[in-house]
Amino acid sequence: MKGRWTLKDLPPEVRPRERLARDGERSLSDAELLAIILRTGSQKETALELAQRLLYQFGGLQGLHQCSLAELAEVKGVGMAKACQIKAAIEIGRRTFESARTEKVTIRSPSDVARLLMSEMRYLDREHLKAVLLNTRNMVLDVVTVSVGTLNASLAHPRECFKEAIRQSAAAVIFVHNHPSGDPTPSPEDISLTRQLVEAGKLLGIEVLDHVIIGEGTFVSLKERGLMS
Repeated sequence: MKGRWTLKDLPPEVRPRERLARDGERSLSDAELLAIILRTGSQKETALELAQRLLYQFGGLQGLHQCSLAELAEVKGVGMAKACQIKAAIEIGRRTFESARTEKVTIRSPSDVARLLMSEMRYLDREHLKAVLLNTRNMVLDVVTVSVGTLNASLAHPRECFKEAIRQSAAAVIFVHNHPSGDPTPSPEDISLTRQLVEAGKLLGIEVLDHVIIGEGTFVSLKERGLMS
């Protein structure tokens, strides 16, 4: 009787490990990458099928990131060992991102801002408002969270938005927040807050260069749209 299914039971041309070696990791789907981490499935499904089921059950990689270890371990076919493997892989990705962000990055365009924060902010289930603090050469000094809002609203006061910029003697700041809906179109509230921040920055001598809204794989620059004033 057939025991536990593994990736070796799949045809060679569709095995995730072989595809990664042949085509590179960027060519693999989320399910294929997760299947490599899982390594084995169960008597009823391959690792790839288990990976697909997990992504469906938790709503993608974002859900796997946000669920608890206990919740993941309770899923049939997973258990504590596989749950730890998944959580460890996600944490490695998070630490890699954090490490890269501490390196000196120069912001030249809204695309640079999106590259800096897209992978972190596109999966958040609440609106997070962040401030990218810059020196006189537009090099990133720090990225700080200003506020965490509700499902569709970022709760922030201009006073709090500049607190860290003042403390770290930033010359300029770019504000960034996400839309959990995935649509980065600015709301009237986004535009109003941006204009308040621009005026507050003028009083403090800290230039507000832009306000970037992150969506699902896309973004909008209020500066590019002429909505800063």
